[in-house]
Amino acid sequence: MTKILLAVLAHPDDESFGLGGTLAYYANKGYDTYYVCATRGEAGSVDAEFLKGYKDTAEMRTAELMEAAKHLGLKEVFFLGYRDSGMPGMDANQHPNAQINHPVEEVAGLVVKYIRELKPDAVVTFDPIGGYKHPDHIHIHKATVLAFDKSDDADFYPEAGAPFKSGALYYQVFPRWFLKASTRIMPLFGKDPTKFGRNGDINLKELAEVDFPVHVRLDTRSVSEQKNKASAAHASQGGMQMRRGLMGFVSRIFGEREDFMRAYPPVGERHKMTRDLFDGI
Repeated sequence: MTKILLAVLAHPDDESFGLGGTLAYYANKGYDTYYVCATRGEAGSVDAEFLKGYKDTAEMRTAELMEAAKHLGLKEVFFLGYRDSGMPGMDANQHPNAQINHPVEEVAGLVVKYIRELKPDAVVTFDPIGGYKHPDHIHIHKATVLAFDKSDDADFYPEAGAPFKSGALYYQVFPRWFLKASTRIMPLFGKDPTKFGRNGDINLKELAEVDFPVHVRLDTRSVSEQKNKASAAHASQGGMQMRRGLMGFVSRIFGEREDFMRAYPPVGERHKMTRDLFDGI
């Protein structure tokens, strides 16, 4: 029977820059891989040149995502219909349809529909701090955890389908070694690790202090080219600069791999790191 992997994240590009290697790896193995995207990235900063031929940022970033999905081998992409909330302090925070302005339980009700329909063997989402503390990332993390927990509860959004329980829930995590290495190497390139990212609003030093356990370390070298092409598809968000720049340099030095913390089933103290999300499920 074909295994099914479902990724639930927040924006177009989250599926490529973060765990693109994982999605491509399992798609290449013949697994069905799906992506549920909460927003269409409306709040992302975009240079005017990228908007040519599109009515707005949402349409353009959706097109980028669909192109990336082809490179990753995704079977299908679904949207929850919320609006990108932007980083803290942005005007986008106040938009009535901004994802963060909707109750977590409401969002979970939409996510649980896809869990029950697709019946994934494993579900993947952000870690509790959303990778780099993006409000939408944290919000969709909470909604996915709730949806996963309640997916086999017939009383939780009964209109969303018959109860179903996936075999595993994982959080993608940025390994501490990677963040610490980045904060040491960035100054050598004249970069400030407290002002990382396209808009300089990500503090890598702060993130390096948060440590999540790694239960699965997936070797993604075999699909590096696919991840590169998927990343390049998101040209408006930096595209291959995200892979060729400093982060790409660190990845080449320490190896192409993507790390995950297993949230369910619970992990015992003697759990050994594995190299497959589907190990034991």
